[in-house]
Amino acid sequence: MPGNVNTNGSALVIHGVGDLRLDAVLPAAPRSDEAVVEIAYGGICGSDLHYWLHGAAGESILREPLVLGHEVVGTVSRAAEDGSGPGAGTAVAVHPATPGGAGARYPAESPNLSPGCTYLGSAARFPHTQGAFSQFAVLPARMLRPLPEGLPLRTAALAEPASVAWHAVARAGDVRGKRVLVIGSGPIGCLAVAVLKCAGAAEIIAVDVHEEPLKTARLVGATETILAADADAIAAVEADVSVESSGNYRGLDSAIRGTMRGGTVVMVGLLPSGEQPVAISLAITRELDLRGSFRFNDEMDDVLSALADGSLHVDPVVTHEYPFSDAIEAFNTAKDSRRSGKVLLSFTPDTTPGAR
Repeated sequence: MPGNVNTNGSALVIHGVGDLRLDAVLPAAPRSDEAVVEIAYGGICGSDLHYWLHGAAGESILREPLVLGHEVVGTVSRAAEDGSGPGAGTAVAVHPATPGGAGARYPAESPNLSPGCTYLGSAARFPHTQGAFSQFAVLPARMLRPLPEGLPLRTAALAEPASVAWHAVARAGDVRGKRVLVIGSGPIGCLAVAVLKCAGAAEIIAVDVHEEPLKTARLVGATETILAADADAIAAVEADVSVESSGNYRGLDSAIRGTMRGGTVVMVGLLPSGEQPVAISLAITRELDLRGSFRFNDEMDDVLSALADGSLHVDPVVTHEYPFSDAIEAFNTAKDSRRSGKVLLSFTPDTTPGAR
């Protein structure tokens, strides 16, 4: 599978619902514009969990074995032969998207919306785009972003999901001095809280069905938290902006009800395909601005800079770390949102499993 994964040993492959394996993957010779990256950390994303638990992530349905993993960082062990990209020994984050395709119109400044855009570890296209949960990955040099001086790889492991959150907050416009409601305090929700604090939001109210994620939200900048069962308290927020990151129709309904008249709702949580029962009439009578948010474009550069200078505080979002050999246990932990936030896989041999 040129251009995707090259492993010394094994890669984490999903074969079907509940069928996750560490498989041997044949090495792939890098093309001239591809580098070999020794992976240090990989974050388990909600989409990885969906492929494992349901065989699909939104509209992306698993049709063949898929190497998972798109939230990865590591060190270039072999630079691209054509001289593009960073040199050997450079610590890098990975931008997992390959924009492209034709057949549908989209703004030129939004390549994330291009109809043929592919993403590492995604079943959106067939053949699937293999991911990078392996010791070594062969990746296009254009995907690699050198880390700023002094930024640890472990912290940079959150660069990809933090870029998703950064893009979502940017979709809301200027949030300085505003009251913002964040529905869902999983990893993306908590990262949205952190980005909102970095962007100058005056009040950040986080909501979740469990108390543990709300504790994390407070650690990264939430000024107030509400349990999701308290519908009256959520509706009383009257936020200027709401960020829906739960990926649940109840969450979207809460976001609509908790937003002030004339406010904005940014929808970043990936809802299941099909119709969703939400109080959309309120969006009409309150003149709410509903905005979708999908992946990101060049925001990773800003995220890495903010992580390096400390203005974006995300470390509490990582709650567990496991060695790659314990990937199944890591996935079982990641699926339990009552006790876990972002779960990292470490590809270095001396990792000790457990919580932060």
